[in-house]
Amino acid sequence: MVSNHSFEELHLFAVTLEIPTRAFHGDHYDLPAHIRAIAIDLGAQVVSSRELVTHLVSSGLRMSAAQRRAYKNADAADHGSGMPAMDRGQ
Repeated sequence: MVSNHSFEELHLFAVTLEIPTRAFHGDHYDLPAHIRAIAIDLGAQVVSSRELVTHLVSSGLRMSAAQRRAYKNADAADHGSGMPAMDRGQ
């Protein structure tokens, strides 16, 4: 799940859906299947993966590959494993 407006909007919608913060991956949330219909009922729009990336890029919210790696590595440190995410198979 992404926002084409702001991270604030995205995080507020995630809170409304009771999606845990661990589901946030730097520029998107992984949306559990059982929440998808609820999100759509509340206004989420279904788009193709190509449209999703286009919206992220045009809004300036898309993370580069380097930013995504840094985010995953910081996430690994935050979870105390001491291992970069790529070394944990993520």
